[in-house]
Amino acid sequence: MKNSTPKWRAVASAAMAALAVSTLAACDSGGGEADSESQSIVVQTTDTIPDRVAATQGIIDKFTAETGIEVELVGVAEDQFNQVLTSGAAAGELPDVIGSIGLTQVRTLGANDLINTEAVQEVLESLGEETFSGRALELNRDGDELLAIPGESWAQLLYYRADLFEQAGLEAPETYEDILAAAEALHSPEMAGFVGATSPGDAFTQQTIEHVALGNGCEMVDDAGEISFESPECVEALKFYGDLIQNYSVPGAQDVETVRANYFAGEAAMFIWSTFVLDEMAGLRDDAVPTCPECAENPAFLAENTGVVPAITGPSGNEPAQFGQITNWTITANANAEPAKQFIEYMMSDGYVDWLSIAPEGKVPVRFGTAENPTEYSDAWQTLPAGVDRKEPLENFYSEEVLSALQTGVEDLRLWGIPQGQGDLAGAALGELPIAKAVADVANGGVDPETAAQQAAETLRSIQDSLE
Repeated sequence: MKNSTPKWRAVASAAMAALAVSTLAACDSGGGEADSESQSIVVQTTDTIPDRVAATQGIIDKFTAETGIEVELVGVAEDQFNQVLTSGAAAGELPDVIGSIGLTQVRTLGANDLINTEAVQEVLESLGEETFSGRALELNRDGDELLAIPGESWAQLLYYRADLFEQAGLEAPETYEDILAAAEALHSPEMAGFVGATSPGDAFTQQTIEHVALGNGCEMVDDAGEISFESPECVEALKFYGDLIQNYSVPGAQDVETVRANYFAGEAAMFIWSTFVLDEMAGLRDDAVPTCPECAENPAFLAENTGVVPAITGPSGNEPAQFGQITNWTITANANAEPAKQFIEYMMSDGYVDWLSIAPEGKVPVRFGTAENPTEYSDAWQTLPAGVDRKEPLENFYSEEVLSALQTGVEDLRLWGIPQGQGDLAGAALGELPIAKAVADVANGGVDPETAAQQAAETLRSIQDSLE
């Protein structure tokens, strides 16, 4: 199977090998060492949406005015991250700070010794470890070393029509059993009991099944780093999701856009999407407007009548879990460390509320407050205006119960491959999408769950082999 490995995978593998060698060369030559007296740094971000770049620059300008430290902001598209990282390391020209990166990118940096972990730890000690989500810190640790400072989170959620659940006397859909029972009770010709992603070529499909499967104890790899997707827990998760789709959903392949559209039209009782849908559901974005019958009179109808379940539990799971992402700040190995530390400390304190305000629906705080005011930032987050074409605080539309669930849900956050040190595999799997294909095959009835899981596992082993 290695002979059929796509060209991009072979290139990526070679690039990572070159990265490790070039890093050593850069450190030996001192080519990337900054003048200790320098008061300027380069900050790289993968958040390249123009209005967000402008907002970030505004925060940087305040930091420079306060500290005198000049900051050059460089945007790098997420899909170019590895390429830019490789060339930068080879030239000894890594940025001082890298921000808005997910856990997979953090692990790539850590695996190639590109992080000043001592400086990162000093930032945490300055800010106060007790002020952060313990789970967010845990996911950024490699053994005893902290690789990055967690900045914020977003997560997948199960959204459900709380009004219809109450009318039917149904409990919140927190378990596989609850979800199936609710889907059956609410499914009708006019309304699907559930709608979720099934498109084989959409990363959103893998993220959706990951959200569902983690709570059943299904892992992509085991603690030894061996592929385990054909496990009984994963087969059970695929079967559960297949039952939902085949018996209580809408016809045809569903992707990130159609899943949202079905719920927004009032034609589904439950759906799975990320926290980024919160402002849209409240009618604050013109290109994704709720169209349910009640929404004509009240655009926020769905927001006001939707409940959320952050973490799902399956029959074979030991604890509730949910899929999501932590985005992070880190300091590179040859950075100008002192001003780099000051910058991250500022972004996580004086500049933190401004940073969260860029997109509150997708920037849920993982630093909740300070030692003096433990809920300062989480309280402020609820009041931040969200939206695109119109802006209002999320608390204007969602209950305290919903907003609290969003913030505490990070403690149940799980990701495939990260805790087992297989971040590169997790990233590559999102490129080839064997698990999304397994979901599609089961959903359309073409393959049984056992066969689909086995086929996905075989492809994952091939990907893993190519990364060695």
